[in-house]
Amino acid sequence: MAGGRAPPEHFQGVIMNNLNSILIEGNLVREPLLRSTPKGTPICTFRLASNRFLKQDSGWGKEVSYFDVEAWSRLADACHSLGRKGRGVRVVGRLKEDRWNGADGKAHSRITIVAEHVEFRPEFKDEGGKAAEEEACPAANEQGGADLARAERELEPVTF
Repeated sequence: MAGGRAPPEHFQGVIMNNLNSILIEGNLVREPLLRSTPKGTPICTFRLASNRFLKQDSGWGKEVSYFDVEAWSRLADACHSLGRKGRGVRVVGRLKEDRWNGADGKAHSRITIVAEHVEFRPEFKDEGGKAAEEEACPAANEQGGADLARAERELEPVTF
């Protein structure tokens, strides 16, 4: 504390939270898992893959990042019932770091997204009845992705 002043988190005796917010879109990598705390509070965990497309000398490249998400209570129940592998999802939440010491005595940590708001993308069927791929790719827009884009504008995502 320089000059005897309180740390910046304190403002007239009130502790202020720092900003911790994330918005991420992607597709579920596997089926969501629903479990409960010992007191019976539902927790749904799922993993999503978020794609980033990059223009490279030889065309388009793709960078994929994977994120673990957890939802609690009623949001957990909704995520479990509506989520399925491959479905597009938008998550608004906060980052949480879990820290623990392993059996070997080494410190470990993991970053998880705690969902506060989840939107599931509409599921589309192609002419053969199979689910249409919902991955947004710049190259796909040039090669007939207009039908999927039009369908996305016509249907609202499910929001909880």
